[in-house]
Amino acid sequence: MEKVLVVGLGNVGSLVATLLQRSGFEVSGADARPVEALSFPSEVFDISDSAALGNALEGCQGVVSCLPYNFNLSVAQAAFERGVHYFDLTEDVPTTKAIIEMATDAKSVLAPQCGLAPGYIGIVGGDLARQFDSVRSIELRVGALPRNPKGNFGYSVTWSAVGVINEYLNDCEVISSGKRALVPPLDALETIDINDVQLEAFTTSGGLGTMCDTWDEKVETLD
Repeated sequence: MEKVLVVGLGNVGSLVATLLQRSGFEVSGADARPVEALSFPSEVFDISDSAALGNALEGCQGVVSCLPYNFNLSVAQAAFERGVHYFDLTEDVPTTKAIIEMATDAKSVLAPQCGLAPGYIGIVGGDLARQFDSVRSIELRVGALPRNPKGNFGYSVTWSAVGVINEYLNDCEVISSGKRALVPPLDALETIDINDVQLEAFTTSGGLGTMCDTWDEKVETLD
């Protein structure tokens, strides 16, 4: 049975680890604090402790980082050095570029941006676009909408607030009028109506992942 380490056992990390376990993987977890009521073994250590991280990776074939983006590079480096497959959920563009560059000499898979957006939304959008002979525009809209909205904004923070702030502060890469461009975050505000519920949509950093690389000079619009 292949063994996978999941680092960062918050709401998302605990779910990822549980789903991997249910899929037949041997799972272990790690976090900076004790996490109760898990169905798999876990340990507590500071992710900046390279020796502890290295020990946790012993015998693992894969590691999934569900940490805030600023911790991902050190986990990717540890996986790279040990030939362990690496996955993360980061939205951070500089971190992603550094891991992609690292991957050119890796003996294992180093795959950043495997979350909802970036990640799943790009897979769905790309697959749909490839079913057409030609594509003029790819416009992706995604949001983690709470089942029971609360508060003035009707918002639910289910993942790292650091990641949300990162998405809302940094420039966003798009394709506009056939050319790659950087636009401000929280820009291009639009209203979307779903089942008589009005929602706001706007640009956020990193959500397209590497789609601008894939669709450069192939579409007029990608956002």
